Amino acid sequence: MELGFVTAILPELSLAEILRFAAAEGFDCIEVMCWPKGKAERRYAGVTHIDVGDFSPGDAAEVARLVDETGVRISGLGYYPNPLTPDEDARSMHFAHIRRLIAVSAELGIGVANSFIGRDQSRNLEENLALFGELWPPVIEYADSLGVKVGIENCPMLFTNDEWPGGQNLAISPAVWDRMFEIIPSSNFGLNFDPSHFVWQQMDYLAAIRNYADRFVHVHAKDARLDREQLNRVGIMATPLEYHTPKLPGLGEVDWGKFYSELGDAGYDGPVCIEVEDRIYESSLERRKQAVSQSGRYLRQFM
Repeated sequence: MELGFVTAILPELSLAEILRFAAAEGFDCIEVMCWPKGKAERRYAGVTHIDVGDFSPGDAAEVARLVDETGVRISGLGYYPNPLTPDEDARSMHFAHIRRLIAVSAELGIGVANSFIGRDQSRNLEENLALFGELWPPVIEYADSLGVKVGIENCPMLFTNDEWPGGQNLAISPAVWDRMFEIIPSSNFGLNFDPSHFVWQQMDYLAAIRNYADRFVHVHAKDARLDREQLNRVGIMATPLEYHTPKLPGLGEVDWGKFYSELGDAGYDGPVCIEVEDRIYESSLERRKQAVSQSGRYLRQFM
């Protein structure tokens, strides 16, 4: 397995600066954020370290040069919008950008593009699965044609009042994954698995590894801490940020020793990229860089 981090937490650094930082800290890879240039839709979004919408052969050559110079691989390109939004103009834009993500991933020889399925908050699960079956198969057929794997993160995007009810990402659980894989059986369609989202949903993240590791395209390392006293006050129907907090690996409830043990037993040998969303570490660029370094030191003991 390779250890890396998600570049969203370092928006003010260039790709070259991030690759050199990763090399200096001993990381193997990075997942590079590739949002369209412009205003961020939410925290950790809107970060553009490779502009896939305006990408030239010269850009490709420069990225290849930087990867060769630093020895740090790009594990995947990331863009995490809501492609099933009921806003048809936004929907078209999201899918067009996902296609560009896939195309540039192929051009750079990376072969992995990570995203969300999305969800129409006004529709129920069955209606969203039908919408998924209408809109996503052509995208995966395009990925198939270029030999690119698409990794869907299992984040419900259901944290705050504006995402309630329903959330903004369909791929929340094994029951839904099974339906998705029935609709799109392609081996290039898989998961970017993050155990922290199973923690607050009170689900078994180790069982997910045992049962779905063959579908893992990419893995995120993020932890979560539950406030059980608050959960007992507000209940599971409350918005999740009322009773859980994203944390650095080792500072929450994920058992990372067991996590890596199950990944190894399942035969997973791909990237595990640290995703920093711990607000305690966000007061400055140096603190965020320290969060990445600290997380790397902690996780290496299990590799």
